[in-house]
Amino acid sequence: ATLLGGCASLVGGGTSQDITVSTNPPGAHCVFWRHGEQIGEIKETPGTLTVKRRKYDIDIKCDKTGFEQASFHNHSGVSSMVAGNVAADLILTAGLSSIVDSANGADNEYTGNVIIGLTPVGAPAPALNTLAPGNAQ
Repeated sequence: ATLLGGCASLVGGGTSQDITVSTNPPGAHCVFWRHGEQIGEIKETPGTLTVKRRKYDIDIKCDKTGFEQASFHNHSGVSSMVAGNVAADLILTAGLSSIVDSANGADNEYTGNVIIGLTPVGAPAPALNTLAPGNAQ
């Protein structure tokens, strides 16, 4: 059972994950925040940052001269591999590997490819309630 402990830590993506950020237009500076702390940055998009998997979400904030700041909330969800291994874990290790994975963050997963659109400063906000032609009220 000791050899099987930490199943996702050893077999899956491990305790770290790459997050690739692209912006439209490219060339933005993006800062990654988790639980109130800056955990890294991409100096110019597109780029990739390796982050430790944790149960806390990551907020990515991107800035580029001439554009409004844009952000993306990257939710820390349960890894698809972990969801499939829960039943086997209970049978083989009495839940031990799930406990190890939860403690080190290996059972969490972020969106790996993020695309963020940047809005030029002073550009009109998109209309929220527009009617299609022929649907006038």
